[in-house]
Amino acid sequence: MTPAHILLLNFHPEGNLGAELRATLEASLDSGSQLRQFSFAGLDEAPREGLVPPGADGFEPNLVALVLAACQLPEACELLRALPRERTAAPIIVAAETCEPGVMLRLLQNGASDFITPPVSPAATLPRVWRLLAQYGRPEDPTRALKEKLGLKRLVGQSSNFLAEIKKIPLVARCDGRVLITGETGTGKELCARAIHYLSPRRAKPFVPVNCGAIPLELVENELFGHERGAFTGANAAQPGLIHEAEGGTLFLDEIDCLPLLAQTKLLRFLQEREYRPLGSARARGADVRVIAAANVRLEEAVQSGRMRSDLYYRLNIVPLVLPPLRERREDIPLLALHFLAQYAAEFDRPFTGLAPDALGKLVRYDWPGNVRELEHAVERAVMLCETPPLVAGANISLPGDELYAPDEESFQQAKARVVAQFERSYIQRLLISCHGNITDAARAARKNRRAFWQLIRKHHIDAGRFKMGST
Repeated sequence: MTPAHILLLNFHPEGNLGAELRATLEASLDSGSQLRQFSFAGLDEAPREGLVPPGADGFEPNLVALVLAACQLPEACELLRALPRERTAAPIIVAAETCEPGVMLRLLQNGASDFITPPVSPAATLPRVWRLLAQYGRPEDPTRALKEKLGLKRLVGQSSNFLAEIKKIPLVARCDGRVLITGETGTGKELCARAIHYLSPRRAKPFVPVNCGAIPLELVENELFGHERGAFTGANAAQPGLIHEAEGGTLFLDEIDCLPLLAQTKLLRFLQEREYRPLGSARARGADVRVIAAANVRLEEAVQSGRMRSDLYYRLNIVPLVLPPLRERREDIPLLALHFLAQYAAEFDRPFTGLAPDALGKLVRYDWPGNVRELEHAVERAVMLCETPPLVAGANISLPGDELYAPDEESFQQAKARVVAQFERSYIQRLLISCHGNITDAARAARKNRRAFWQLIRKHHIDAGRFKMGST
């Protein structure tokens, strides 16, 4: 495969902008890409005969897929006019220290495809680069394949609480620090783990996912660490474990709280010493493996209950990623629904291009206990069963508890009353759980008098007795 080239022209070498751009790109692009930087003291040294200066061996001008130009603002427009005409075959991003709206317009009029201003962050820079590579890229562009492997296109959302976590991914991918991803089932924990791996220098090595909750307890150690021949009855041959399989790459331990305590002890030693001992082996083996863990429960509670070792928890929780449930980022539901609609319309060859307003309203009102995965399945099911576009709620969007929602749009007051009632019921139940069903303690924690708190319990038909210690 012939690599695609990304060209970085630095017309302001005494500044930090060019170096920051280079560091961001080098940490994120596939090894098949070629990033080359050329520095010039001023416009007089700009390449006149072609994009690539003389002496740049192995860097073909006709394979340039993207140009980034770091320069001072006053010379940006002049730079665009001075660059050779064949550069229009590739998009150009101008990077400058500052950029006012009027100057932005002139940059675009003179041929710039986009612009970047400091601070140069992966979250702000990489989407621009990927968008232009996808728009102008060639079939052999390795960045496209990288994006497909990452599954980044499935990390869809614009809500602030979601983006606050996702923007950490390119940063933690650069180093080998351990990451602990928590979030409810279906929020995308494995997608984030894959993104970290494939954006990291370990991308060419294996990504090995392990569902700790799906392995029988008596086989956990064998699965992770492997065994030697004769280690136990029936062990007729040595078998390497998943840690050995992940050598040089990333081991993703999902549902880490389900590991038995003995296996947690051995995993802790592996994290501390970077070595492990297969079952029946007399010697320890070293391993170069990055560990990313995930859980769909609060691990602090697992530590308090004794289901998880506290020292293992602190070893894993170097960089926490907390993925919010879908009900806490409802503004992302339309984006996700349209994303899945396009995906399954193409997969099933169906002519769907949009969602009817009542279908969209129904999706937004639902609480999605299964989160993004449940939304994906709902859209997939609707695409399979719907005969004519667009998708409509009553006939095609089938959700649990449909009878709770009127077919017409709720009024503001109705929607507000429903959400308040859901909040009150959930809040009261959480307090009763934490207070073991003691109404006086729960009322004190809520800062309400006991009588008012008891009235809320009766209003929502909550049986406080079932939260008491020892109740069945």
